[in-house]
Parts: sequence; C-alpha cells; structure tokens
Amino acid sequence: MDAAGPRLAVEVVTLFPDALRAQLAVGVVGRAIERGIARVGTEDPRTYARDVHRTVDDRPYGGGPGMVLKVEPLATAVAAAAARLPGGSPRIYLSAQGRRFDQAAARRLAALPGFLLLAGRYEGVDERLVEEMIDEELSIGDYVLSGGELAALVVIDATVRLLPGVLGDAESAEQESFGGGRTLLDWPHYTRPEEWRGRRVPEVLRGGDHAAIRRWREKQALGRTSERRPDLLAGQELTSEERGLLAEYREERESCRTRSSRK
Repeated sequence: MDAAGPRLAVEVVTLFPDALRAQLAVGVVGRAIERGIARVGTEDPRTYARDVHRTVDDRPYGGGPGMVLKVEPLATAVAAAAARLPGGSPRIYLSAQGRRFDQAAARRLAALPGFLLLAGRYEGVDERLVEEMIDEELSIGDYVLSGGELAALVVIDATVRLLPGVLGDAESAEQESFGGGRTLLDWPHYTRPEEWRGRRVPEVLRGGDHAAIRRWREKQALGRTSERRPDLLAGQELTSEERGLLAEYREERESCRTRSSRK
C-alpha cells in the first residue's frame, strides 16, 4: 500500500460482512484493494447488540408486517465505522427513498476521501437513526431487494473503477456507457473470430482507419441511445456533427429493415 494510504476509504455497515467481503475480493474492486488504491471495511451491528441473542431488529410501532432494525446497535456500528474514515466522508443510507444513484453520483463519490454505506434489511431502519446520523440516502433503482448489500456492491464497484490506476486502460472509464462527459449508451463491441454463424465484424472496424472507427462508434452510440434510452438524449444538446451521425444511423437502420422485409 502507498505510504499515504488508499485513494478511497469505504466502510459498510451490514449484517452480512462475510458475504460482502467475498464479493469485494474479486474483479476490478478486488485488484484495487489488493494494490492499495481503495480500502473497504465492514462493521456488523450484531457486535453491539446487548442481549444474549444479539438481537438487532424488532416489531414496528403502529403495527404492520416485517421487522425494523433497532437504533441502538446500528448507531454504535455507524459511529465505529465512521471513526475509521477520513474527514469529509459522508454517511449514506441505501434506501428506496434516496435519490437515484447514477454515473454522476459515482464520480462525485470517487472524488471524496471516503464514504460510509449503511445496508438496511427487513422493513428498514429506525427513522431516528437516519435523522441523527445519515447525511444522504441513495437508491440504485425502483425495485425491492432483500437488503442493501447488493446496492452497496453496486455503489462501490461503480465508484472504485473511476479511481486513477484501477483500470488497465486509462481511457476505459471514459469510453464506457455513461463514462465521459456525455450520457450515451455504449457502441457495439467485437472480437475474434471475424465471422460467426454468418455474422461478420463490421468492415470499418477491420480497416485500421482510426478516424472512421471513431466516427462509426460515435454514430452507433448515438443511435443506440436514441432507440433504447431516448430519455438520455432528451436533456442533451447535440452538435451539428452528432445530429448528422444520428440521421445517418436512422437512415441505415431503415434501409436494413426495408431490405429484410423484402426477403
């Protein structure tokens, strides 16, 4: 590890630290941790439960289904985890009520010295903990998960891969979907063999003309975004070149559909 410490420190408060550590040990995040670029620690609230059964949940006031995580063991766990983080590290609760986590949020977190993630379970956590100890809430999508651990892994992976020195190719993070300054889907990718089941790699990618390849990739990214996620283009102002590429893409697609309908 660098003598100055990791570039990013993360702490996760979770009831399942072993499961989280197993996932963090592999892939891009695992390599970043191994190389000392990032550090990810965990804190289990059960450690701070006071009864013999290490109880961390109870029935909700007012009735209703499910259980709610108790404030006392969670508060102690959050405080212990936060104490290991550098100053300026926000405490984040992963919940359906939070703002949507996106690439902009990942870039914001990657620029911080660290952050804490609270992974909830059951019906959620006692609201008093959120009011007292949480700086912000994040949601990875409009669906229900069994717990916040998967959401924590998503946030960590999306953030750590943006740190300098993590990816083998320095341009990889910028060229991925949502990676650069523009919000576009990725272009199609191909590798060997050159032909598979009658489908060939596009000729432009085999020609070695880097300007033509760049133009083709940008056209594909614009076209795919227009077709599959038009909402992403709605808030963006395209240049004249980009508008031309998008028009060209649509003409080519329409031509392909016309030829297919004649077969």
